[in-house]
Amino acid sequence: MRQVHETLSQEKSVAHNTVLTFLQIMTEKGLVVRDTSVRPQIYQAALPEKRTQRELLEDLLDRAFDGSVQKLVAAMIGQKVPEEEIAAIRRLLDSLEKEKP
Repeated sequence: MRQVHETLSQEKSVAHNTVLTFLQIMTEKGLVVRDTSVRPQIYQAALPEKRTQRELLEDLLDRAFDGSVQKLVAAMIGQKVPEEEIAAIRRLLDSLEKEKP
C-alpha cells in the first residue's frame, strides 16, 4: 500500500485514504489480491498484465464502442498519435495480413 501511494504521489498529490479505497475496490473486482497475513498488507496484480489489458479493452469496446474495433480506431485517429506509433501499428497490421490464409 505504501509503495502504491508513494508512486502515485510522485505524479500528483493523492490522499492515503484515496489509494486505500481504490485498492479495496480493485480487490473486490478481482483486479488485485491482498495478503493480509503480513503487516503492512501486500497488494499485487491478480492477473498477468496482458490478460488484464485484454479484459479491460474488451470491456471498453463493449461499453463505449458497441464491440466495434473500427469505432475504437476511428476515435483514436482523432488523437495525436506519434509517427513511431503509427509505424508500429502499420507493421502490426501488415503482420496480421500475412498470417491470414
